[in-house]
Amino acid sequence: MKNADDVKNVDLFKIHNLSGPIGVEGAEAGDCLVVDILDVNYFEKMPWGYTGIFELNNGGGLFAKEFDSKAAKAIWDLKGVYASSRHIPGVRFAGVSHPGIIGTAPSAELLAKWNKRETGLIAQYIGSVPPVAYPPEPKGVYVGQDLPEELRAKIAGEGARTVPGREHGGNCDIKNLSKGSRCYLPVFVPGANFSVGDLHFSQGDGEMAFCGAIEMAGTVTFTTTIIKGGVEKFALKNPIFLPSPVDPQYAQQVVFEGISVDVHGDGKQYNMDATVAYKQAALNAIAYLNKIGYSEMTVLRRFVPILRFLAREQAYLLLAAAPIESHIGAVVDSPNACVTLGIPTAIFNHDILPKPEGFTKHDLGQCAIRSDGVI
Repeated sequence: MKNADDVKNVDLFKIHNLSGPIGVEGAEAGDCLVVDILDVNYFEKMPWGYTGIFELNNGGGLFAKEFDSKAAKAIWDLKGVYASSRHIPGVRFAGVSHPGIIGTAPSAELLAKWNKRETGLIAQYIGSVPPVAYPPEPKGVYVGQDLPEELRAKIAGEGARTVPGREHGGNCDIKNLSKGSRCYLPVFVPGANFSVGDLHFSQGDGEMAFCGAIEMAGTVTFTTTIIKGGVEKFALKNPIFLPSPVDPQYAQQVVFEGISVDVHGDGKQYNMDATVAYKQAALNAIAYLNKIGYSEMTVLRRFVPILRFLAREQAYLLLAAAPIESHIGAVVDSPNACVTLGIPTAIFNHDILPKPEGFTKHDLGQCAIRSDGVI
């Protein structure tokens, strides 16, 4: 689809479809499941992926409220290890392909704990848009097993949504869990009931646009082993990871700083809020990319350009999909946490370094937007 109406109207009750649960023989509660990721690939017959900005009222994203998000997307062509996009021209980068979701199954006790704390949070923020959390929802539930109807109804009514990551792993979207990575996952039930999915060709740290990675159809190859009593041995409250040693290395970056002050909004001072700091770093980067030409859009009337204006969608999509690195610089100097966001210069085919004379502005088109033109 040439426009972003498919993103605008996506049924979020249908995700995520995962491979699993996979029983691991000999695994017991209290063990550590070791998963070695051997490879992550896209299907050869489907050498493409997409990155999407979701609607404020249907998914949202990091800047859902700030941007009053409307659907937009970029389609990426995948060739070997590289990605490029007609919607974000002048960019080509090596992907860090990884599963966005990887984890074990919770025990009944842990599942009840999740539901209690998340429904409690929802109760504190009734009517929040986007929602602060997603409670169990029977609509769209998919259970890939032939089970008695009573049990299927219980799963549908109590099963945790796969939107956030939790103690078991889950949807943590850690971009460096590519081939060569090792995951140490806590086991809560006999057999571990391991699941994996949500494959990404590439992603920036934070996956800021909600569907912010390059989503792809593909395969992940892995092996598993068990460390008996691993939860106690490693004090395993959450998963531990050994990232891949073969990720692409980009030596030079333009690095943007953000602090716990909403400098792009009302100027409010926050106390040691790293999320606010990350947002400000990202907004600084988006404003910088605007100067180069990303997200300058053209309004057409009867195929004649009548207006050009700055938007932020194209730069937003780029930061979500490219191998952007974000780091916490400091969380000790009250009131400001400091977070950085680095854009590799080598992914561009034009110079993005700051120069005394400023930038040469390029005509870089635009991303795919809604058919009604609303952004």
